[in-house]
Amino acid sequence: MTLSNYTKEFRYNLQLAYPIILGMIGHTLVGIVDNIMVGKLGPTELAAVSLGNSFVFIAISLGIGFSTAITPLVAEADGKKNIEEGRLAFHHGLYLCTILGIVLFTLIYFCKPLIAYMGQPVEVVELAKPYLDIVGFSLIPLIMYQAYKQFADGLSETKYSMWATILSNVVNVVINYFLIYGIWVFPKLGIVGAAIGTIASRVVMLLFMHYMMNLKSKFHPYFKGFTLKEIKKEINIKIIRLGTPSAMQMLFEVVLFTAAIWLCGIIGVTSQAANQIALSIASLTFMFAMGLSVTAMIRVGNQKGKSDFVSLRRIAFSIFLLAIILEIIFALIFVATHEMIPMLFVKNTDVVNMVANTEVRIIAAKLLLVAAVFQISDGIQVVVLGALRGLQDVKIPMYIAFVSYWLIGFPISYYLGLHTELKAEGVWIGLLAGLTAAAIFLYIRFNYLTKKLIRNNISSSAQTATTII
Repeated sequence: MTLSNYTKEFRYNLQLAYPIILGMIGHTLVGIVDNIMVGKLGPTELAAVSLGNSFVFIAISLGIGFSTAITPLVAEADGKKNIEEGRLAFHHGLYLCTILGIVLFTLIYFCKPLIAYMGQPVEVVELAKPYLDIVGFSLIPLIMYQAYKQFADGLSETKYSMWATILSNVVNVVINYFLIYGIWVFPKLGIVGAAIGTIASRVVMLLFMHYMMNLKSKFHPYFKGFTLKEIKKEINIKIIRLGTPSAMQMLFEVVLFTAAIWLCGIIGVTSQAANQIALSIASLTFMFAMGLSVTAMIRVGNQKGKSDFVSLRRIAFSIFLLAIILEIIFALIFVATHEMIPMLFVKNTDVVNMVANTEVRIIAAKLLLVAAVFQISDGIQVVVLGALRGLQDVKIPMYIAFVSYWLIGFPISYYLGLHTELKAEGVWIGLLAGLTAAAIFLYIRFNYLTKKLIRNNISSSAQTATTII
């Protein structure tokens, strides 16, 4: 095929992806706004938010990873024009996500004392505990929201989550402003105020998503008949079999980044604060690749429902190419602005913390240079992973994630971070190695599967034709 066979899909891919991207950017901005506003309080407060979120991110990865099982099932049903199949996927997915949210909050609550035994600075641990209690509870509405979002994405209705996250950001910023700094009659709660803003924004996000979807007639057939009596064991098992490996794959990746937070915490407060700055910015640009990953999941799922595997492969490769182009652009931006970006997160006029803030800026600038390189690997691995989820291939990618992140990435991060002069920069070089390995292995898996599907489809069609003759 010529290059135009792939680039002609760019327009539709972007039309489908841009609301997802904006929605995910909005979701990420909740954390970035917290970091910027809390960062003005000092490096210790920023490090405490980083430590608290490291626990919550692990739980979120399980919830979001599990909920991704809903999208390919709904997309395949939509490709078949089977409303009942899509309705059951949504109802059972929402039921399971609600239970998972409650379970994850409970685990976070009872595992909280573990942060005192992780070699983190004492002052950081004490600030992180109350923050973790509140943000942990926000997992329940967040993961319920994910069920709605993944369902809507499966029907190619990607704008609702965009508006929901924009609204949640407005709520978060307003509450943060009043409660972090104690503006007007409101008490000055510091990072606890940021936690309250986070939970309020996630509740609003869930309620808005349900309300807006319920207004549109397209969704009415899918909303009907939701009762616990309708929940069937076999459908739950089907979603669990798809969702669990996806959750584990995302867990392996997120825990690697969480381990980077912990390793930087062992190195020192300034390294941990710098890691949080670089991670916030890298997460923001990563949302573009994540949006294209969901697009790949939707479009591949549709083509799977139609059994058009030639078009499936062409569409998937068009999304891969688009992701690579975007990530190269972001890499160049990171290189050009790596010294300016960290200045947004620290208070330059803070005389008390001037030395620490200067060190944070220097370390963060170095980390952003490493992030510039792994943008490309990270973008490739996540869009290919989305395509594999669209094919409902989840077990092998789970094993690939474990090998890439924990047999390759983490040992490099650990050694370079704690046993060389590279320190935090060495930790991030390990992240780069893990992401690059994942990108290569996942691409090999997708290439193998799609070629096999095309061969089998051609063979099956030939046998059918022979039988008719």
